[in-house]
Amino acid sequence: MLLREGQFRNPSGCAVTGVIDRSGKGMTGEGMIEAISVMHDRSNGLGGGFAGYGIYPHYKDFYAFHLFYETRTAKEQTEAFIARHYEIVYSSEIQTRRIPTVTDEPEIFRYFLAPLPRKLANSHLDEREYVARCVNRINSEIDGAYVFSSGKNMGIFKGVGYPEDIGRFYRLEEYEGYAWTCHGRYPTNTPGW
Repeated sequence: MLLREGQFRNPSGCAVTGVIDRSGKGMTGEGMIEAISVMHDRSNGLGGGFAGYGIYPHYKDFYAFHLFYETRTAKEQTEAFIARHYEIVYSSEIQTRRIPTVTDEPEIFRYFLAPLPRKLANSHLDEREYVARCVNRINSEIDGAYVFSSGKNMGIFKGVGYPEDIGRFYRLEEYEGYAWTCHGRYPTNTPGW
């Protein structure tokens, strides 16, 4: 029996690519989408993800949290948690486009945050550890919420599908950064969505 694309999923398939401009000059995510699409057969359609560095120059001093939400309650609880621990400089839904091969997507939001000085001081932690612990609390204590990116001036974009489809879904051609990485394969250590 001849199997068509999508009827067989090789869980061990893997594709990876990356680029960096040492001068710091920005490039759009379009080149990464094109580069990873060449390795379509190395991916398995079960997961793809991109990381862009230097993509938020106007908010470079703030933590960019990217979140998946499965329910309105999860979003409300997460935003209440964030407001107790951070100054919210800006927040918005991450703009995506409909792609027939990317389905069942959750609500996807981004927040630019600065730890509240009083909360940070009272924690007796350095800033990076404070942020990591807050991310872990959201991910472990709020059902239906998942922080999948939490760095400064960078962002991760991931989902279930072939990586080139995930890149188009997130409209990465509209982002510009000085470094990009991409991986195609089922996520083994963190959930996609």
